[in-house]
Amino acid sequence: MLELGKYSGAILGSWGITLGLLGFLVVLTWVQARSAKRKHDEIEARRKAGEGTK
Repeated sequence: MLELGKYSGAILGSWGITLGLLGFLVVLTWVQARSAKRKHDEIEARRKAGEGTK
């Protein structure tokens, strides 16, 4: 294992916070993408339903 010396707490803490924030951003992006796809599909369905009445 890497010897970090007296700064090991700060270094590992920084890595932990960084990885946690990256994970949060990945999950947030995934949730927003699903929401946008759902809205897009609803709009497309309404548009297609409207074309059938013309």
